[in-house]
Amino acid sequence: MIRTVVAFGAVGAMLVACAPERQVSGRALYMDYCASCHGLEGRGDGPAAAGLGKAPADLTGLAARNGGVFPRVHVMSVIDGYTRRDDRGSVMPELGAALQEGPLVRVDTGNGISTPTPVNLVALANYLERLQE
Repeated sequence: MIRTVVAFGAVGAMLVACAPERQVSGRALYMDYCASCHGLEGRGDGPAAAGLGKAPADLTGLAARNGGVFPRVHVMSVIDGYTRRDDRGSVMPELGAALQEGPLVRVDTGNGISTPTPVNLVALANYLERLQE
């Protein structure tokens, strides 16, 4: 097995994982689960956005709205649905179950505790970080 170590910039998160047999594509996950509402470039202008009661977030400004730092742990929590369980007004689906296929990787969420996290969730968050302006 190959061991991979990836540092997550200013958040200081650390990912240590055994490489999965097939490469996980954050872009492909985004196209499958997010682009219909958030649009191809993440601006909240996808074809399904017009039919929603609330406009989807512009995902290209997540870091800008967080003092220039990509809020990785918060983003993963929103995607998973964990932070929105009590938000009955949200139209965004909880993707936690959909992203659980594949191995778990350990992510330091900034509190010194390494948390097992689905590799697909991490890959999607990595892709969203690349969309930042």
